[in-house]
Amino acid sequence: MQLGADHVRVRVPATSANLGPGFDALGLALALHDVLEVRALATDEVVVDVEGEGAGEVPGDETHLVVRALRAALDVAGAPQTGLHLTCVNRVPHGRGLGSSAAAVVAGIVAARALVADPSVLDDDVALGLATAIEGHPDNAAPALLGGATVAWDAGQGAGPRAARLDVHPDVRATVLVPAARLATSRARGVLPTHVPHADAAFNAGRAALLVEALTRRPDLLLDATDDRLHQAYRADVMPSSFELVQALRARGLAATVSGAGPTVLVLSTPDGLEEVARVADSLVGGAVDWAVHRLDVDTRGVVGERL
Repeated sequence: MQLGADHVRVRVPATSANLGPGFDALGLALALHDVLEVRALATDEVVVDVEGEGAGEVPGDETHLVVRALRAALDVAGAPQTGLHLTCVNRVPHGRGLGSSAAAVVAGIVAARALVADPSVLDDDVALGLATAIEGHPDNAAPALLGGATVAWDAGQGAGPRAARLDVHPDVRATVLVPAARLATSRARGVLPTHVPHADAAFNAGRAALLVEALTRRPDLLLDATDDRLHQAYRADVMPSSFELVQALRARGLAATVSGAGPTVLVLSTPDGLEEVARVADSLVGGAVDWAVHRLDVDTRGVVGERL
């Protein structure tokens, strides 16, 4: 497989996983994007320029996550490795539960897809499998790839991960409350128990099923549909402010959850409820310098890669 281009651009969305009860399965793409350009170089040099999130923090060499994912995808495609110049404009917050690592991985894979002569060798099924192998789970990678809301699962018997895209009801809106503090996903996952009560598992199964209905047809059910007993309470000690904020928002009738592994808080609503979300959020965190509030649409396209 040869390269078919030497200059490509990729736009990839932020994502929120779990959405309350859909632990490691449900995800949502949000209209907040990282944009990167990749140039293939005739030398072995690797240059990574970063603007925005991660500038001065993330590696500028072969160990950069986008570079690692891109090289892995070129290997899968049977394409030659090359020198690389990446220019990244990052808007997805790092370490906040908005899928920044999945965005980097998916961006690298889709950059490789745009570079190779036959992009079909890195179709969405292949891309999801590779992203999951790098990430460890598909709940953020799936909506980053496909857009909208997604349900991801392991097909078993070596078949690998799969994902189904849901067309989100046009009235669904997202508000994210992003704290200044970061939280490593490994720490948030490390406090989860190895076993949970059967009643809690049954509760979440019902709520996750209801959430599919709420996201696609009945946004009026979002409050009940985002209730959870599997992970958020167990993580309260490592993100106490986020957990308290979720509880306070839900007590006021708002469909709030921890976004992914946290500590960002996600609130789902309809357009009619946005002002109430803003009012309540302001009453709870207004003026606090360590919280930023963003109103976001659902990203319906997912990642986009193009040759330049």
